[in-house]
Amino acid sequence: MDVNAAVAAVAAIVGVLTGVIAMLAFRWSEREQKRPTRSSLHTDAVLPPGVDTVLSVLRSSAVVLDEADAVVKASSAAYALGLVRGGKLAVEPMLQMARDTRRDGEIRQVELDLPRRGTGRGEALAVSARVAPLGSRLVLLLVEDLTEARRIEAVRRDFVANVSHELKTPVGALSLLSEAVMDASEDPEAVERFAGRMQIEATRLTSLVQELIDLSRVQNDDPLEDAEPVRVDELVAEAVDRCRHQAGAKQITMAAGGAADLHVWGNRGQLAAALGNLVENAVNYSPARTRVGIAARRVNAPGGEHIEIAVTDQGIGISDKDKERIFERFYRVDPARSRATGGTGLGLAIVKHVAASHGGEVTVWSAEGQGSTFTLRLPEAGAARDRAQQQPARDERAGSAGLDEEAGRSTLTSPESTAYETLPAPEVLP
Repeated sequence: MDVNAAVAAVAAIVGVLTGVIAMLAFRWSEREQKRPTRSSLHTDAVLPPGVDTVLSVLRSSAVVLDEADAVVKASSAAYALGLVRGGKLAVEPMLQMARDTRRDGEIRQVELDLPRRGTGRGEALAVSARVAPLGSRLVLLLVEDLTEARRIEAVRRDFVANVSHELKTPVGALSLLSEAVMDASEDPEAVERFAGRMQIEATRLTSLVQELIDLSRVQNDDPLEDAEPVRVDELVAEAVDRCRHQAGAKQITMAAGGAADLHVWGNRGQLAAALGNLVENAVNYSPARTRVGIAARRVNAPGGEHIEIAVTDQGIGISDKDKERIFERFYRVDPARSRATGGTGLGLAIVKHVAASHGGEVTVWSAEGQGSTFTLRLPEAGAARDRAQQQPARDERAGSAGLDEEAGRSTLTSPESTAYETLPAPEVLP
């Protein structure tokens, strides 16, 4: 019995100790649960009710700082911009603004240029920062990315300046020539000479205004609203006929060839203007007694079969530094030569917009002194029509390819992939 009593006593003691330990563990667990964690301290317990929800739906980058300048809350956009690193606000001017606002309670706003992370090119990130007190202890920082807005504004400003300059040149020339005609009213030969120059400048002015209208139209209109199957050989014939006079004056041979019975789906007028601009450029920038070729073929692509229309010349070629900019508005490889040929610098920009709005692209291969090959790639009529019927509500692809893509870049391709010599023998056109 003594042994049993001892065992019972030990068991009782063990049970009491187990109960005490369990009770202590339970109370410790409750205390830990009630103690605010770092995340709850920074959001639920510290932020005023509803602020966390409001910050999560703001388009601006949001950062909330406490009295020790520690980040209480930061949106994902703030991390993406590099504003917050290691739980601290990484931009010193913004941090100083937050301290000043915490001290006097005044709302502050400033625009800053921040280094862009990860580019290695020193590009600036334009932001607008606004700091305001949030309660008695916190400070709210809202940062708006202005980089894209500034870029678009710069594009528009440059466009207006370029248009003004391009219009001013022929208008000024017409004014001077008209005065010369008046002064030489008694000299028939001089009047005839000045009148000829006036016709040239008037033609240049008319071409510039028309290309501005065409560029505006291709940017704002959806060419697939009134789309139809367009025969490629008819587009080629129209482009050749458009440039026949210029080619004949320089004794340039025009050659058309490639696969027959090809169709693309789109706006006939815009497609004819785009191809005509490519052929006209080829003629204008080619030396006398050379050859310009236009050819079409069908190629397989991931999105379906496409039609490639290649325009190849034996002209002066394009340098590597100019290839990245030739599709910009008013950009000309050789401004002096462009004045001689009457170019406005808008032709390739129109081609680019037409190709993009039709779901295609324009690419270029060129080497200085060896000529150039511009290739217009468009979806074939059947595949493009099917996609248009499946997606009647199209996005504003043509508009975004306009001002927002002003610094448009050309895609370099090898001459073997686009040169017309790889296609069936072309038909020589006089």
